[in-house]
Amino acid sequence: MFLQITCVVLILSELAAAAVAAPLPKPNCLDRCGDVEIRYPFGTTTDCSLNEEFWLDCNDSSSPPQLLLGNIVVTNISIDGQLDIMNFISFECFENSSDVLEYDNEPSLRVRDFTISNTKNKFVAVGCDTYAFLNAFQNNEPFSIGCTSTCQSPRNVFSGSCSGIGCCQVDIPKGLKNFTLDARSYNNHTYVIQFNPCSYAFVAKQDGFNFSSDYLVSLRGNKTYPMVLDWAIGDTTCEFAKNQPGYVCGRNSQCYNPPNGDGYLCKCINEGYEGNPYLEDGCQDINECEADPNSCNTTTSTCKNTDGNFTCICHDGYEGDGKITSGTGCRPIARANKSSINIIIPLAISIGLVGLFVGGSSIYCGLERRKLIKLKEKFFQQNGGLLLQQKLSNYRASMETAKIFSAEELQNATNNYDESRVLGQGSFGTVYRGVLPDNKIVAIKKSKICDRTQIEQFINEVIVLTQINHRNVVKMLGCCLETEVPLLVYEFITNGTLSSHIHDKNLSSSLSWEKRLKIASETAGALAYLHSSTSVPIIHRDVKPANILLDDNYSAKVADFGTSILVPLDQTELSTLVKGTFGYLDPEYFYSNQLTEKSDVYSFGVVVAELLTGKKAVSFDRPEKDRSLAMYFNSAVKEDRLHQILDDQIVNNVNINAIDEVANIAKWCLSVRGEDRPTMKEVAMELEGLRIMGKHPWEKADLYTEETENLLGPPTHSFNIDAYNGSSSTVAKVGLESMRNQVVKQLDHDGR
Repeated sequence: MFLQITCVVLILSELAAAAVAAPLPKPNCLDRCGDVEIRYPFGTTTDCSLNEEFWLDCNDSSSPPQLLLGNIVVTNISIDGQLDIMNFISFECFENSSDVLEYDNEPSLRVRDFTISNTKNKFVAVGCDTYAFLNAFQNNEPFSIGCTSTCQSPRNVFSGSCSGIGCCQVDIPKGLKNFTLDARSYNNHTYVIQFNPCSYAFVAKQDGFNFSSDYLVSLRGNKTYPMVLDWAIGDTTCEFAKNQPGYVCGRNSQCYNPPNGDGYLCKCINEGYEGNPYLEDGCQDINECEADPNSCNTTTSTCKNTDGNFTCICHDGYEGDGKITSGTGCRPIARANKSSINIIIPLAISIGLVGLFVGGSSIYCGLERRKLIKLKEKFFQQNGGLLLQQKLSNYRASMETAKIFSAEELQNATNNYDESRVLGQGSFGTVYRGVLPDNKIVAIKKSKICDRTQIEQFINEVIVLTQINHRNVVKMLGCCLETEVPLLVYEFITNGTLSSHIHDKNLSSSLSWEKRLKIASETAGALAYLHSSTSVPIIHRDVKPANILLDDNYSAKVADFGTSILVPLDQTELSTLVKGTFGYLDPEYFYSNQLTEKSDVYSFGVVVAELLTGKKAVSFDRPEKDRSLAMYFNSAVKEDRLHQILDDQIVNNVNINAIDEVANIAKWCLSVRGEDRPTMKEVAMELEGLRIMGKHPWEKADLYTEETENLLGPPTHSFNIDAYNGSSSTVAKVGLESMRNQVVKQLDHDGR
């Protein structure tokens, strides 16, 4: 009997959840165009839509009729704030006979109040000689994302995999509006035209896209692809909109703020109402008695509908709650002249049912707890927990080793990974702010994916990173292996990223030349330490200002080792799948797939160029040949135009010579060929020399007069840049051999 009642409760709960009424259009307005229901605030005339942003056109000339947003086909309207559309694909195709462009297009969608749904879509590029961009506006500022996809032959392209070989994809940030798609080719598909003549770029609905190797050819016949737009009412939150004219949430509805953008949305106040909450009387009471005749036990009670709910009235001679979900129902009223057994039997049954329920609940909770423990043990073993414990036992002599955190510790530290605790998001995962029981603030990185074949390498990386104790490298404190994807715990750095300090106008004014030189020198020292002073050399592989954190003293902290790789001591280069960030990616590594420590040197050169100019690594505001800051910077130095592109906030008569020296170092780092670049240790030595020279009390004196040359010997020449101009150039003329020894000693002992 108890099981029967439980099953009825579950069935009715599911029926109630499924009983959602179809939203309605405005009265006397078209409610359907072809297969698409039209739901207010959308409409096909100005009288039927909320405003011109929600005006759609029903094209009756097509068969079946099509609902259009401009020239874009709409396939579904959801009152929950989504609009399904068929957006155009960007093409760049070439003729089979040569590298002559056959046709291309750059589709755009400009709707002021609608945004690309960052939770329902992803940006995709398809092709074997392809790079693509999505250019849009975020908070009224230009914004771009992109990815690259390459391959040499079809045999390396696998259906279902969109990781950069034949197909690449990128997550879409929140709040992108008015976007343009741009598909490009590196070599006009010259070497792959037999099996892939085109580059493609499009925004794809996440649950509607699964890459197929056939797309290299077959997409050429597709003009559109499904995607989702987010919509909302206005641009203010519920708190402000409720007190403003034009507030549209109707009777029996409530306002709520959408998670993916500005404006507000409406919904019926509870499950007892259905309809369109954007109409004045859109949310109507559901007559539960008619919708479900079995809501009450009809043998002992009668159903009566109420506003937003219903009640069951017991028949004469009965009392209690007559709802079928109550478990007890209507029971006969006890009579004084009846035997006491009529009281004892129902009481015994009730006690038995309660005992059965409590006992069943305890057993169920125990089984679920045991299942959770086993699941944690499974994840712990899959993620290499036993291997990590074994390796940690070898480091007992160390003062600090990696701590293995439990899943509950990190869940409590982040308030169950609350969105308010998010510090940042990237293509590899999300970073949360956490507070441990001892009130220590930490940063917790939750990755998106985990490659089970790389568990041993992951464990080795955890061990190596926890042994790194360099003042300019973010310290890894430990990890958690009890979840499906391992969690990494780092020390918390208070002052944000270098990128925000360079490109935020309010912050960049406080970033003086001395601070920028200090940041560049400390970052170079940290990378030199990773390359040459750790037990196993580490190549960072994603050096950029967004991965350099600053503390309250503007000391640099190199962070985010999500794409880093450990280099075996007997190797100097590795063949890997290309990973990195556009604008900072080493061109030699990009074309050869051969990763060396010189790849970090190139990326560091771009960082220094950003520090000097205040400009972004890739910008579509510059001419096409100057979109890459590396090329733009090298051209300016080579053509003696450096002073024209420098950040005005850092230039003065005192430091201009030092700026020129740092620019030459950056140019050397940006050599196209890796063998022409310096090592990070050489770069760190020169930058630290410039810092010391700037602090030395003789800095305003001429260190190279005849008298000082006789006294101290000739100035030391740091390196040669014949690769650029065919002549030697002295970059850091410190002049004191003891000062150079101090720099070398500091670089060799900077790790504590």
